[in-house]
Amino acid sequence: MNIRWISILVMVAVVGCGKAGSGDQATPTVAKAIAVVMATAGSSVSGEITFQATDQGIRVTGRLEGLTPGEHGFHIHQYGDCSAPDGSSAGGHFNPANSAHASPTSAERHVGDLGNITADEHGIVELDMVDSQLAFSGPNSIIGRAVVVHGGPDDFTSQPSGAAGPRVGCGVIGIASN
Repeated sequence: MNIRWISILVMVAVVGCGKAGSGDQATPTVAKAIAVVMATAGSSVSGEITFQATDQGIRVTGRLEGLTPGEHGFHIHQYGDCSAPDGSSAGGHFNPANSAHASPTSAERHVGDLGNITADEHGIVELDMVDSQLAFSGPNSIIGRAVVVHGGPDDFTSQPSGAAGPRVGCGVIGIASN
C-alpha cells in the first residue's frame, strides 16, 4: 500500500471512532422542570412552581404563599443562584436577546418577563399561565436559572427591571423526574 491509502484509512478510522461515542450520551428531552421557592431575608414566601412543555409553550403552574396581598413582579432571572440573603445572586432578568424590559404580552421583551402575579387576601397565589418564549433547550432555556418573586408590582416600563421592589422569594429551576 502506498502512503496515500494508508493516510485515507487512518483518517477514516479516526473519524469513525470519533462518531462512535457521540450517540452514547444523547441529551435527554426535558418535558418538566420545577423550582422550590424559598423566602429571602425578612420574607416568609414559600411555594413550588412547575414548568411543563406544551404545544403552545411552557405552562407555568404552582402555588406561593406568605406574600402581602396584591400584585408582585414575577420573573425568570439569569442565574440559578439564590444564595444571597436578598436574592441578588440570581442576577438580572433572563434576557438572552438583550431586549428592553416589558410586559409578557409585548412583542419584544426579556424572556424572563412573566409579568405580575396577584396574591389574595391570605397572601396566596395560584398560578396557571403559558408562555411561548420560555424553553427547556436552546438560547431561551430556563433550566438552571432562577424564578424570582418581587415585593411589589412590575410597572412594565422602568428599565431594566420594572421597579418591582425587593426580591421576596427565589427558587432554582431544575429538571423534574416526571
